[in-house]
Amino acid sequence: MNEVINVIKVGIADMNVVQAPHLIRTSGLGSCVGVIIFDQMKEIAGLAHIMLPDSSLARSGTISVAKYADTAIEALITLVVKTGGRKSALKAKLAGGAQMFQFHSANTDMMRIGPRNVEAVKQQLQRFHIPIIGEDVGGNSGRTIEFNPKTGLLSIRTVNQGVKEI
Repeated sequence: MNEVINVIKVGIADMNVVQAPHLIRTSGLGSCVGVIIFDQMKEIAGLAHIMLPDSSLARSGTISVAKYADTAIEALITLVVKTGGRKSALKAKLAGGAQMFQFHSANTDMMRIGPRNVEAVKQQLQRFHIPIIGEDVGGNSGRTIEFNPKTGLLSIRTVNQGVKEI
């Protein structure tokens, strides 16, 4: 009897949780950061595709929680725990945060979205005492990531660089 393995896709500014044997994937990670928070023993993993470092940048009205590092990490932890993950066992892996464009202007810090996203994600993970056990961040190429909660492996396909696992 063959087990059906689904790949749950997470869009930009979105998040979801998956339990083994299913996989979870997001693509189009340029300056965005893909964060996996998982409980290896329970084989549960959540993935958030974070676009921006800080929800205070939101114009107003309802914000997409998954879009910002400062709101997505907390929401993702809650989702993983609700699904059966144990807060004390959670670990994280991340990928993305590329500097996709070269800017030559006075306001370069605002344009450093990738590095600022990585920084903001790391701050939030630290705030919730979740260790980062693997990362593939920076550079200037887009990535697609896929996580297997059973093995704990994050497969990263980088444009022009093939696939690696962390």
